[in-house]
Amino acid sequence: MIANRFVRVVDRVEPVAESICREETERLLCDFNIMVDPNPDAPANAYQTQDRWGRPIIIFTVALIADARNEDELAFVLGHEASHHLLGHIKKSTEGAKAGAVIFGNLASASGLQDEALEDAVNLGALVGSRYYAKRYELEADRLGTLITVEAGYNPIRGAQFFTRIPDPGDRFLGSHPPNAQRLQVVREAADELGY
Repeated sequence: MIANRFVRVVDRVEPVAESICREETERLLCDFNIMVDPNPDAPANAYQTQDRWGRPIIIFTVALIADARNEDELAFVLGHEASHHLLGHIKKSTEGAKAGAVIFGNLASASGLQDEALEDAVNLGALVGSRYYAKRYELEADRLGTLITVEAGYNPIRGAQFFTRIPDPGDRFLGSHPPNAQRLQVVREAADELGY
């Protein structure tokens, strides 16, 4: 059953992610809250966020859980999302958005823009700032997610095969994700470094 498979993966991967979090970080909360989005119409996705106290939350949609072909894929996705927390990507993206908003806002203001045009410049700056390192963050999470997957006893190469089934984002300017082939390559390299 699909739900049992998901629970088995969480039971094996979450303690590994929490252990690595406690070993490698000092000020992060490491008690992951793994949730399932109850919306049956939500597309296949998983993402990491935090509650207002900084506790990491990882949310899977029902569609992703159902679409996963094996436990390795679920384990890799969970390891990847946990890695975003361990690597501080939400904080870094937020800081990038703030910096971009300030830079674009100052440039727009200095060039005489006001009101709605100034607000548009600030919003564009926030987008550019939040996306500037987004692809790098995804690759970093793929690399660390590979380690978490292996440590939990799953096969990261098999787990990353879902990249062959999802739409390839290509290498778009200000895209949030790198090309799928690049992500697969990073997983293979990380697995090889681990002797997997």
